[in-house]
Parts: sequence; C-alpha cells; structure tokens
Amino acid sequence: MLTPTVEHPELDSPQLDSAELESPRLASTTPVDFADTDAARGQYRQVRQDHWNHVARTCVRDRGVGKYYHRRVARILQQIIPRGQRVLELGCGRGDLLAALDPSTGIGVDFSYEMLALARMRHPDLTFIEADVHEIPDHPAFAQPFDFIVLSDLVNDLWDVQETLEKLRKYCTPRTRIVLNIFSNLWQMPLRFAERFKLKEPTLLQNWLLVNDVAALLRLAGFELIRHWEELLWPITTPLWDGLCNRYLVRLWPFRHGGMSHFIVARPAPPAEPQSLPIVSVVVPARNEAGNVEAIFARTPEMGGGTELIFVEGGSSDDTYGAIERAIAAHPERRTKLLKQTGKGKGDAVRLGFANASGEVLMILDADLTVPPEDLPRFYRAIHSGKAEFVNGVRLVYPMEGQAMQMLNLIANKCFGIAFTWLLGQSLKDTLCGTKVLRRSEYEKIVANRAYFGDFDPFGDFDLLFGAAKLNLAMLDLPVRYRQRVYGTTNIQRFRHGWLLVRMTLFAARRLKFV
Repeated sequence: MLTPTVEHPELDSPQLDSAELESPRLASTTPVDFADTDAARGQYRQVRQDHWNHVARTCVRDRGVGKYYHRRVARILQQIIPRGQRVLELGCGRGDLLAALDPSTGIGVDFSYEMLALARMRHPDLTFIEADVHEIPDHPAFAQPFDFIVLSDLVNDLWDVQETLEKLRKYCTPRTRIVLNIFSNLWQMPLRFAERFKLKEPTLLQNWLLVNDVAALLRLAGFELIRHWEELLWPITTPLWDGLCNRYLVRLWPFRHGGMSHFIVARPAPPAEPQSLPIVSVVVPARNEAGNVEAIFARTPEMGGGTELIFVEGGSSDDTYGAIERAIAAHPERRTKLLKQTGKGKGDAVRLGFANASGEVLMILDADLTVPPEDLPRFYRAIHSGKAEFVNGVRLVYPMEGQAMQMLNLIANKCFGIAFTWLLGQSLKDTLCGTKVLRRSEYEKIVANRAYFGDFDPFGDFDLLFGAAKLNLAMLDLPVRYRQRVYGTTNIQRFRHGWLLVRMTLFAARRLKFV
C-alpha cells in the first residue's frame, strides 16, 4: 500500500533523532489493543502495523514512482473535495494528503504510531488518532459528521472491507461523500518491479478487488456508487509526456483501461422518505408565451407542502406579461409571483426565479409546455425520496409528437448526451431538456462555486449540470414525453446556439475532465 503522501516544497520531511525513531510508541493518544479472538486477524494486523512502522523509519521521503504518484492523487482529490470541508481520512499515513485538501476540520486515523509521529510534526493543525480503522474508538473529533471521508489506497490492504465501510455510516449525513481509490490489478507486476529497485514504498500482499467488487461492498454497507473513473497512465515524472498521459490519454478509450488507479465516489443510500413535505417552487421563464399561460395554471399540480409558481417574463413582443397578471387575478388560490427580467436569456431568467423562490425544491418548467406539467410530480418524488439529488428530464426515450423536434436538433441532442455522459461520469442522455429539479441547499452550493466555470451560459442548463457534477451530486435521468408546441415559436437559434454549446462543452472538459 502506498502511504498517501504528497510532497510540498515548504514541507520537507523532518529528521527525527535515532532515539525517537527507535521508540516503540511516539505521541500515542489512544492505546491500540491487539487482543483479538481471531488469531489470524490479529496476526494480519500486527504484521501490517510493523510493516508501516518500518516504512516510516526507512522511507522518510518519497522517491521514484511514489513521489509523482502521491502528488497526482492529491491533485485529483483537490478537484473532488472543495477547501474548507470536514474531512476524515482513514489510513492517513504522514497526513500530507489530508493537509493538501485544506480542510476546516481534518481528522486522520492510522495504526502506525511511527507514521503518526511524522504526521503530528508535519501538520500540527490537524488531528491524528492512532487506531485500527476496523475499530475506530470514541473520540471528541467524531462528535459531528463529515462532509468527505477519504480511503486512499486503503481497501486493498484491509482485513474486512465491508466491516470498515459499515462503520463509516455513523459519521455520515445524507450529503456526505465517500472518496476512495484502488490499484488496478494490471499494475501488480510493474509495481513489484518498482519495489524491487526501491522506486516506491514496499507493500505486503494485497486484496484482489475490482470496481464491481467495491461497488457491491459499498451497497452491502449502505452506500451507493455515484461514479468511477481511471487515473494515472504514466506514474513517473517525465516532462510533457506525464501530462499528456495523465490529463488526456487516460480519459480516452482504449488508454483509460491502462490507468493505474480506479477512483470511486459514493454516497449513503437514501434514508426513508422524510415526513415533512417541502414547498415546491416551479420557475417558468416566459417570453412570447401568452397563449400558454392559462394552461400552466390549470395543468401544474400541487406537490409536497404546496406549489409556488414563479413566472419570469423576458421582454415579450406579445402580451405575455398581461396574460400572467390576469391569470394570477383569476386564480387567487395559487401561490404565484411575477418577475420582470432585466437581463437576457433563459439562464438569467432561471437564476432570477430561483433567487426569489421560497420553496426547498426548485423546478424549471418551460412555458411552451412541450414537457407536460403533469409530469412534474415524478420529478418531485425522485428528489423527495432521496433517490436522486439532481433530476434531469430526458426527451429522447419515448416517441415524440409530430414536429416536436427537428431531425438535426435530435441528432445534436443525442451527440451532446453521449459527450456529457463521458464528461460527467454519470448517465445524462439529454442536456437541453428544460425541466431540471434540485433542492435549494444544493443550488446554493452551485451558486457559491459558479466562478469555477464562469458565467457565460445563456440557457441555464449547463450552469446547473456543470455545478451538480462538480459537487458530485447523484444525478437521475427521468424520461418524459415531448410534445409539439400549440402556441408560438421556439426562441432557439439552431446554428449560433449550437456552436455556443460546443464551446461550453470544450470549456467544461478542461475544468472537469482534463485536470
């Protein structure tokens, strides 16, 4: 097992004197009781503790494969885990990976007391606990749940993977993410070669785990896999070549199958449906849609604790604003708001609507009614049950009505769906369906992180999709039947907007995939 360590120029490894290095226990805060009724398990644990103590004494600084590898792993996890989170790392070693994540609260657990002695010297602002990860003791540091729990290169070395994962549940909220990485078994021989020539830290016999095995163990322990991908095609510092391999080629078929490490993001399986019913805010961007307004009031159902209709009128040339005012007066029983858009584009209208919404569940409904309002309760149930954290409508499953979508648009939408499924690592068959649903709490996180992608999406779809992917939200494609318009014409300009979508996709690839 490679101890998760990242080199920093300002964090040179401290030199301990010989008395400290030979000490049988250094700065231990929690005694480890190795009494175990299962002798084989106890011996397995003792051998590994002795091994990693020896590594701490003899491999004070990374070298060869390990040096580049740990830097790259830290870079990848920095893309997954925002700064300022509560982070727990199991098998933390010297604590350098945990420190690189810049957590608001960082807790590291390891059973190698000599590794932890180094960790405490290198990172005095973090908390390190000496314990076997199978038997994490009660400690004040675990009084609050964590935002992220990291197991980097750990599960291949565990006696009982399922038991360890099961014990993590009590440290999680429904929004906690489990992040782990495991070695590809294709790399066993090259890594043994590197160990023989002292190009990496030595490891003991490892578990033979595939991604499907880990997914099954996560499921048994009460978690569900959100996404997984491969990293590290070339684990040695080689100018230009390592960047080409590890930022680009490893993302592409067939090269990705040669990646050294599989990365996995999981979340706690959704709990039972909560008893309290949230208010649902349905934002309706409306431009030149006067003929559809009355149908929106008549056909949009009440959901959850009540439905709030928020119309954002965008400078129509017909009487859309007046039609909405008259409909509001005619339906005093409905919760409604009418906003006048000052910016341009559907994306701007959606942001204005969400900013003025009072509900916990946020929905988008296109005023052209090509997605029936009667389908919205399906989206609500998917969110409220916890089965998804971001629900995306899909128009490309069921047959469409008449002229609902032109053939060229259909082909383009299918191509974007394929590209985004690859780009985001989760199934996303239809990027441009206007109906998207998420909770306000998740949307606020997207807003806070919006600067990472920039503010140039006139449609609003990509802003939400990119933001949800960056947050590792569990996405769900929900098929809907796509209807043809009965009033008005589309506001989409096929070729100009199509080229803009291509540019946005390429930009997102640099931010999400090729990092």
